[in-house]
Amino acid sequence: MTLRTERLILRAAKQGDLLDLFAIFSDPRAMRYWSTAAHENPERTQQNLDRLIASAEQQLTYFVIEKDGRAIGTAGMHKTDEVGFLLHPDYWRQGIVSEAMNAIIPYLFEITDHAQLTADADPRNEASVGILKLLGFQETHRAEKTFCINGEWSDSVYFALQRPS
Repeated sequence: MTLRTERLILRAAKQGDLLDLFAIFSDPRAMRYWSTAAHENPERTQQNLDRLIASAEQQLTYFVIEKDGRAIGTAGMHKTDEVGFLLHPDYWRQGIVSEAMNAIIPYLFEITDHAQLTADADPRNEASVGILKLLGFQETHRAEKTFCINGEWSDSVYFALQRPS
């Protein structure tokens, strides 16, 4: 399964994505509010890539965002009904995540029977929180000290998007 938007190809991960994905997962700016530390080597990114490739063999719910022949991010549903996205900082503030998620969300509702999609963001990550709200997600609750990465605690703000009627 491949989804296409005006500027993007949303597709399954492939082994050839390793170095592009490592460029994202090793960038401290991209990983600032992620649930794991920045990757120190491509072998660590390979572990993520192996999981992405294996999960796509079941049913594709988490996509590589490709632009101009390069993997520039990931987006989709990665746990039960939870969605997320990660984008290389060189592509921030260009509407790419919104464009990708506006294609992915209807697809996810089409292939699943989930009553809602959920998301978890660090409340300090104003860009991601803004994107979720723009996509129609509503804040449901907050929690303190949900992730500890490199000795720094982060909080979480949780969102839900109800299935369209």
